Amino acid sequence: MKAIWNNTVVAESDDTVVVENNHYFPASSLKKEFFEDSIAHTTCPWKGRASYYSLRVNDALNKDAAWYYPQPSPAAANIQGRVAFWKGVKIEA
Repeated sequence: MKAIWNNTVVAESDDTVVVENNHYFPASSLKKEFFEDSIAHTTCPWKGRASYYSLRVNDALNKDAAWYYPQPSPAAANIQGRVAFWKGVKIEA
């Protein structure tokens, strides 16, 4: 699977985990040069507290376009160390 934004592959892996129709990529599959830490956080009732990354590709910014759970609840242990995308990031095989 590939995560693509602004015509650029920002993550690629054949080992994604699908939860609630979102592909969670291993953190090791991220092309780190496109990721910036964000101060944003949200809480999911069953997964826990999410943290975010913004994407910067060719001087374009996609704020809070990727999220992850640094310490997911036991029910979401399968997404530990994984990152998912939204906000126009295309996921393709």
